[in-house]
Amino acid sequence: MGNCARQSCAAPVAGRALGTMIRVLTRLVILLVSLMPGLLVTSWILDGFNIQVSGFVVAVLVFTVAQSVITPFVATMAKRYASVFLGGVGLLATALALFTAQLFPGGLHITGVSTWVLGTLLVRLASAPGTFLLPFWWLREKRNQRQAARKE
Repeated sequence: MGNCARQSCAAPVAGRALGTMIRVLTRLVILLVSLMPGLLVTSWILDGFNIQVSGFVVAVLVFTVAQSVITPFVATMAKRYASVFLGGVGLLATALALFTAQLFPGGLHITGVSTWVLGTLLVRLASAPGTFLLPFWWLREKRNQRQAARKE
């Protein structure tokens, strides 16, 4: 029976599940915070890229969830079937997430092929700094909190 007969085996499993859930939610929040400026900047620059104020939250939430689900899928498919396209995974995932977000009425509306192409590039470029830098900031804050807790 091993150690499980003497102590609960559910506690370590629950702890790992909670840790995984916290990491996933943290990534989603970081993605959400970094994608908002990308969508806003793109809507300010491109005429055919419109986000309605009333639907901004829905557009951002749908775009964020779609981006977080689509990116790993596209990366896996590119790695498996067309590794030469791995560099374009982010752009393809962004375009697919924009398409998904635009399906929900009252939020995001994109018109014209050039707006789709430029919008995908601009959203990707404008959100890249946040996507790259926010995890470092988050980890630094967590490290500082742990160090402060140890000193107490």
